[in-house]
Formats: sequence, structure tokens, C-alpha cells
Amino acid sequence: MTAKPDGEPAVARAAAPARILIVEDNLLNRLLIHDILELRGHEVLEASTVDEARRALDAGRPDLLLLDVQIPGGGGEAVIRDVRGRPGFAELPIVAVTSLAMPGDRERLLGIGFQGYLSKPIDTRTFGAIVESYLKNATPAEDPLRVRYVG
Repeated sequence: MTAKPDGEPAVARAAAPARILIVEDNLLNRLLIHDILELRGHEVLEASTVDEARRALDAGRPDLLLLDVQIPGGGGEAVIRDVRGRPGFAELPIVAVTSLAMPGDRERLLGIGFQGYLSKPIDTRTFGAIVESYLKNATPAEDPLRVRYVG
């Protein structure tokens, strides 16, 4: 690991800086995800409800959407329907970041339009690299859970 000009250690990235929208209703989870990604050089946008997510998407297309499945205002499925109905958003990678971990949850979420699935609690040691593996300009990251981009 090399040092940045300000003396802080640089964090190895698998992708160029990206614009990432986090839709998460739990403030602590949202702040944790924000900090991990911001430390890796990404521009991070936040929303906590379906309506806030829509407003953030109205403001511009992110490079990646990290979406909690159980959010106020209709849940993650409402956000996916909205995103896929927008011109220029068809290829936007959407990754579920969720505590749903029952047998079949991953497959169900991939079936409704998520390109990936990351379960909570978040492992701060691997989360940033795994998220970056979903970006189109990324080099594959080693994912200890073997969750991969499907699309």
C-alpha cells in the first residue's frame, strides 16, 4: 500500500472512481457503506426511502446502485421497476445489500432484477473490493462468498 500525497495510506482499488447510490434505511449501515466507498475514492450518494431513491436517480445516473430490499415506500422491488423504466438505465448494475439470508432469498432477488447479492452484516475488510467488482470498469475481486455479477 502506498501513501497518498497527504500522508494517508492509499487504499487499493479494483475500479476507477465511480458514482455509487446507496439506498438503505438504517442510518448506521448507510454511514458504514458510505465511509468504506468514499475512502476508496468513490462519489457516494445516499437515500433511505423509495421516494428519496427516485429523487437521487432524477438528479443523474449513478454507475452502481446498492439497494436494501426492505426500505420504506414499496421496497427494493419498487426501485428496480422504476430504474428499469428509465431511458438509459437498463444496464445499471443493481446489487442487493440485505439481511435476507434464508434459503432461496438470493435466487429470488436475482430473479427480480438484481445483478448481485451481498448479505449483512457487512465485512469491512472485503466489502469495498466486492462492490467494485460490480462496476463495468473493474477487475474481478476475490469474493469469499463467491457472489458474482450475473448479467
